[in-house]
Amino acid sequence: MNDLFHDPNDDAVAAVNEASRPLADRMRPASLSEVTGQEHLTGPDGALTRMLDVGNLGSVIFWGPPGTGKTTVARLLAGQGDYAFEQISAIFSGVAELKKVFEMARTRKLSGRQTLLFVDEIHRFNRAQQDSFLPVMEDGTVILVGATTENPSFELNAALLSRARVLSFKSHSAESINALLERAEEIMDKPLPLDEDARAALVRMADGDGRAALTLSEEVWRSAREGERFDPDALSEIVQRRAPIYDKGQDGHYNLISALHKAVRGSDPDAALYYLSRMFDAGEDPLYLGRRMVRMASEDIGLADPQALVIANAAKDAYDYLGSPEGELALAQACVYLATAPKSNAVYVAYKAARRDAKEHGSLMPPKHILNAPTKLMKEEGYSEGYQYDHDAPDAFAAQEFFPEKMGRQVYYDPPDRGFEREINKRIEFWNRRRRGDG
Repeated sequence: MNDLFHDPNDDAVAAVNEASRPLADRMRPASLSEVTGQEHLTGPDGALTRMLDVGNLGSVIFWGPPGTGKTTVARLLAGQGDYAFEQISAIFSGVAELKKVFEMARTRKLSGRQTLLFVDEIHRFNRAQQDSFLPVMEDGTVILVGATTENPSFELNAALLSRARVLSFKSHSAESINALLERAEEIMDKPLPLDEDARAALVRMADGDGRAALTLSEEVWRSAREGERFDPDALSEIVQRRAPIYDKGQDGHYNLISALHKAVRGSDPDAALYYLSRMFDAGEDPLYLGRRMVRMASEDIGLADPQALVIANAAKDAYDYLGSPEGELALAQACVYLATAPKSNAVYVAYKAARRDAKEHGSLMPPKHILNAPTKLMKEEGYSEGYQYDHDAPDAFAAQEFFPEKMGRQVYYDPPDRGFEREINKRIEFWNRRRRGDG
């Protein structure tokens, strides 16, 4: 009977509407088990799967890069756990909208249904707004699922974090991106018009972002004529290369500068150059990099190679004088010099130890023999009495004590026997022998 009233045009309209939906939307998984790339959370033994299995889903913070499925997983949790689903974005929502959502959740709770509240970019809420979630989390009005691309330890209130479990989402691997592309080809019912090298290039362009991989794929399909197949050069012309995932004020910035610093410290000039180039490519301020290399020269090389600080400063000044791109070479030169220099943190360690003692011992008086005595009273008090002018002593060394008497002699600087500090070690050993009277 229904067939008599079926309009074939309805099928055509439905097909057009389906085809017009973005590919990423058409490919949304129907269950947690279909989620790609996050098996540690959504697989058979994953953390979220276990929570659902025992019927005890608590508030969670999803932390991870864009395009890894945070929103999709939140929707699936609501569906599979039979929760009412509410979604807001911290970018567009304020206190008024939060209050409205909380009221709706309270009404649902009275009728016996809990609300899963998904808050995208939750780190964008200020501290007071984050605090507003605490009462409704504690009384079970909502199960909070917050999503953030930033480190929760730095961006979220400690009180909020103490009531939620942080779950890390991983960037897609090349394997999981390829799995997404294969599913996309099934849905589109045609292969991507790319040769093997171009397909690998598209995976790299996605940079671990599944949504980006599917968006790039759609651009390729739209651009390909009948029977056409693209190589990497043609692919680059069709799709603009995505900028690296990097925010100069956020995690990407700190991750890469940390990698650069540790590569220099670890004496790996190739890795150091790679991370320096990554930061140049992402638009980092080269003068910031120059300042960081000056710090590396003092912290990790120190007196093992006193020229390191000179060269780092010179590179910073050279960039300041030349600008980009010419000045970047000077920074690259300094980067390689620092990475290949002998390493020592002896001055850094000594400085921290001296600062610690300076705070702990208070305002101890230096020994009187090294204090000036510009007045008669000060001379009568013994100021400057017994001071020996080092330049009058053999080897310009009088072996006097300079620490406060109540503190006694301390040793902070213990140079390693490498680089220029090998020579410094010889001098210190000579002076110590003279102080002991056996040199």
